[in-house]
This record gives sequence, structure tokens and C-alpha cells, in this order.
Amino acid sequence: MENLNKIKREKSLRRKRRTRAKMMGTTKKPRVSVFRSLVHISAQAIDDVAGKTLAAATDKALKITKKTSKLEIAAQVGEALGLKLKEKKIINIIFDKGAYKYHGRVKALADGIRKAGIKF
Repeated sequence: MENLNKIKREKSLRRKRRTRAKMMGTTKKPRVSVFRSLVHISAQAIDDVAGKTLAAATDKALKITKKTSKLEIAAQVGEALGLKLKEKKIINIIFDKGAYKYHGRVKALADGIRKAGIKF
């Protein structure tokens, strides 16, 4: 079992490196990196040239009062990040899904960013 987890972790890191090698964020067009756990989801806009985070959003920071699905929460996180990027006058981004598949919560987050008016 321990060996299986090690193999899964290595495969995930390999997928992550493969997608990251193809993209580089700048101040004008930052890379939006997604982190998804079993419970939470977060995203941050990164300037890889300077090595700084320009904006970040997470579901922990949202004030969620009623019970909502993980998909709806991911969309709200995307909209929140999109609004923060608009405040900083950033319109174009590079979407970095990491080792995750582009469906479900990751896609909902991307659609939320698009709904806020950000292009990628």
C-alpha cells in the first residue's frame, strides 16, 4: 500500500511538471495555478519572472452561509479571483490546471474566472 501511494504521488508530480514546463507567467499575463484538495479549492495568480503572487482566492475566505455544492463554491472562488485580477487591471491570464483533469471543480473555477471577464 505504501508503495502504491508513492507511485501515485510520483505520477502526479510528473503530470504537474509536464504542464508547468509549457507555461510561464508574467506581470501582464500571470499564470493562475489551481490547488484542489478533497474539501477545499484555491487559486493564485503568479508572476513567474518576479516570483510573486499577484492575487489569490480560496473557499476558506468566502462567507458561505447556506449549504452549497463544491462545484458552486469553486465557481465563486473563480469569480472572486477574477474580480481581484480586474482590480489590478489584469485581463489576460494563463490557466495552469496542474496535475488535475480539466473537469468538475477545476472547470467550474475556470468558468467563474471567465464570468468575471478574464480571458485565457
